[in-house]
Amino acid sequence: MDGEERAQRAVRARVAARELTARGVTAAALTWVDLGGIVRVKTVPVGRLERAAAWGVGFSPVFDVFLPDDTILTGRHAGGPLGDLRLHPDLDRLIVLGAPEGWAWAPADRYDQEGAPHPHDTRLLLRREVERLAEEGLGVRAAFEVEWVVSDGPGDAYTPAARGPAYGMARVAELPEYLRDVLVALAAAGVEVEQLHPEYTAGQYEVSVMAEDPIGAADTAVLVRETIRAVTLRHGMRPSFSPKVEVDGVGNGCHVHLSLWRGMTNLMADGPGFYGMRPEGESFMAGVLARLPALSALGCPAVASYLRLVPAHWAGAFACWGLENREAAMRFVTGPAGLRSEAANVEVKCFDAAANPYLALAALLAAGRDGLTRKARLPDPVNADPAALDDTERAVRRVTRLPSTLAEAIDAFEADPVLREALGASLAETVVDVRRGEIARCEGATPEEVVARTRWRH
Repeated sequence: MDGEERAQRAVRARVAARELTARGVTAAALTWVDLGGIVRVKTVPVGRLERAAAWGVGFSPVFDVFLPDDTILTGRHAGGPLGDLRLHPDLDRLIVLGAPEGWAWAPADRYDQEGAPHPHDTRLLLRREVERLAEEGLGVRAAFEVEWVVSDGPGDAYTPAARGPAYGMARVAELPEYLRDVLVALAAAGVEVEQLHPEYTAGQYEVSVMAEDPIGAADTAVLVRETIRAVTLRHGMRPSFSPKVEVDGVGNGCHVHLSLWRGMTNLMADGPGFYGMRPEGESFMAGVLARLPALSALGCPAVASYLRLVPAHWAGAFACWGLENREAAMRFVTGPAGLRSEAANVEVKCFDAAANPYLALAALLAAGRDGLTRKARLPDPVNADPAALDDTERAVRRVTRLPSTLAEAIDAFEADPVLREALGASLAETVVDVRRGEIARCEGATPEEVVARTRWRH
């Protein structure tokens, strides 16, 4: 980041600050997401936005080794009281929040004191992966589905704020003003919502948004979650996006939808392969499928994630793919006839909202890019419940169980050269340090204790 770029940022921020002031905005929240999936923030008064854009806001690199419970580790590449970084808001995504009122928001990128990108910044990592695909003339459209539960009880127990049937209109009727305010606030923030509906567990809802470029999709995932949080608290209730809120419940997922494009052509449709895939679309999917065990360490990053990632919960506990198969880790979606050239995509079902969305998407793109390089091919689809297949049939179909613990996922990640190369040695090793730190914090805890400790962290 040189002097010319700093000057350009300052000019843009000065104009933006005037507009924000005219709209009654007092301060801007600058967010980043740590390796434990927690959205961290520094805020600046609108009058200081110009300086923040040009010169950044100081903060410690120790946040790279924060655990979700705010325990601070001493990792191999981060930790301790020394050092400083600069947090720079992305003015292209600066918006006025729909909730809380009077605030603006921008995702931020982290640089060192010399203006060089911080090697552990996951948003910049995602940008690099997008650029690597662009060098091949390829782009990705992505979106996150966000699931959450709403509690209205005292203390830290989960008390569902709505008890109507799964997917039932009764659950909308129980909280109509709240759900309306969620939609109004998201619209005010510029989020294009496709649908909002009650989910399976009592008090659980899901919102789906329009697909966009990967960086925009990850930004939107953060914006959606924090907007929902603000609206829920304003209504006197408490939200949780945790992968497991009750031990015997299905938990919250955060499914990722992906489609690969070359220009205006969706490579998941109108081709000669499975269900209309084109060869590049198939190779991209095959690359992701091959690395799902290692990807679990990034997309299912909490000890509690593996209480959710079990068969018969539509969580995608098996490394396989199928057409509209909600028990497969990868569900292929053609979309309706007449819209497939636009709508065809793959849904990665096993991920949850404890994941850092920038890191999760960057890893998915890296895995897909490796599949493209290898011209990988998919195995035959599994259009049955993989848990209902016997061991022999699963072996023939190359269907494997995803890791059942975070420790198993970390072992797979450490053994995966593609993901480690994409992240870089320093970030990859810091991910391992953070994951092993969480494992140690939960050692000896019962499932009930794990759920209680993590219920309100995400």
